[in-house]
Amino acid sequence: MMAAGAALTLALGLLLPPVGVGWAGPPPIQDGEFTFLLPAGRKQCFYQSAPANASLETEYQVIGGAGLDVDFSLESPQGTLLVSESRKADGMHTVEPTEAGDYKLCFDNSFSTISEKLVFFELIFDSLQDDEEVEGWAETLGWPDAVEPEEMLDVKMEDIKESIETMRTRLERSIQMLTLLRAFEARDRNLQEGNLERVNFWSAVNVAVLLLVAVLQVCTLKRFFQDKRPVPT
Repeated sequence: MMAAGAALTLALGLLLPPVGVGWAGPPPIQDGEFTFLLPAGRKQCFYQSAPANASLETEYQVIGGAGLDVDFSLESPQGTLLVSESRKADGMHTVEPTEAGDYKLCFDNSFSTISEKLVFFELIFDSLQDDEEVEGWAETLGWPDAVEPEEMLDVKMEDIKESIETMRTRLERSIQMLTLLRAFEARDRNLQEGNLERVNFWSAVNVAVLLLVAVLQVCTLKRFFQDKRPVPT
């Protein structure tokens, strides 16, 4: 089952490679999700760059493996331990405001010597808009001269930009919620498949035991009646 779960592994280019893997240039600061297979008895760490004075929200789910639990820790760029959790199936944490630098996220499965875990986690950034980004809205909409119009037109432009920004934020949040729902669905499906395998195995064992007992009873009864049969003279 875990081999099939490993096929779900995907990376959207959000994170740096795991510890010990080289990389070329810093990654873009953007939202994204990551699913990976954590072997038994191993610890996997990731680094994510963050800007200063922003909001970083991280959420993880263990969607495959025995127990559906893992140890999780989050460290600041200065090495301060912000979050430390043991044997949790899921968690959500927010860092606000963030420090400029690389945040360290670690998932530890060293307590398990047999079962590997399929882990999904997501990072969400909320940053203040720069002046250049706000001014770029007019050019994006095809109105390069809209930043210096009459007062009434300026008010209308601000309303339009605010409405578009609100719509964009809500659409992004909807995508994030759908991604989390897919993670929940994958975890429940893996749990149900594991339970189905255990039910089928023990059902087969019970049927085999019943058949063995039936055969032994028949043999015992036949031998009993043969012993009671009178001996011919």
